[in-house]
Amino acid sequence: MDKMKERPAAQMEAADPDTIVRSYWGEVWKYLFFMTGNRSAADDLTQDTFVRALRGLDGFRQESSVKTWLMRIARNTYVNHKRSAFVRRVLTFADVEPPETGASAENVYLAEAGERRIWQLVFRLPDKLRETLLLEAHYGMTAREGAQLLGIPEGTYKSRLSRARSRMERMMGEEDKA
Repeated sequence: MDKMKERPAAQMEAADPDTIVRSYWGEVWKYLFFMTGNRSAADDLTQDTFVRALRGLDGFRQESSVKTWLMRIARNTYVNHKRSAFVRRVLTFADVEPPETGASAENVYLAEAGERRIWQLVFRLPDKLRETLLLEAHYGMTAREGAQLLGIPEGTYKSRLSRARSRMERMMGEEDKA
């Protein structure tokens, strides 16, 4: 794990903005890609997120980790983007990361097909459930961290996570029957 990500928030005030960008750009981009389903939108929103974060770096109150702070800015940037009248949702299911080298073409195809199927189901979840599931499953956030990022009570976060998991199981079961 990167040493920058292990630092407590109190040590971040002296951190170089370039270091913050290098340390968290990928995490923020992936989050925004998972929320938008669009690489171009994720690129633009990630850039907007870091512009806002770096402009507000002096206002960082260190009440949370830098990662949680940045993810909250990313979430707010996404919400503002979604509210925009100019948003066009285009879902792409291209791999976020390239397949491992050395895998057979058949295995790569099957893995990609399975991944696309899951992402199609994830993108069918309502935003609140999808976001909660992604924070827990992909980012490994605790209920406390996720609730803090979303600005909701921990119980609400846990409830959304449970509903997201249940809905995913139900949708996967329905597809298997079809």
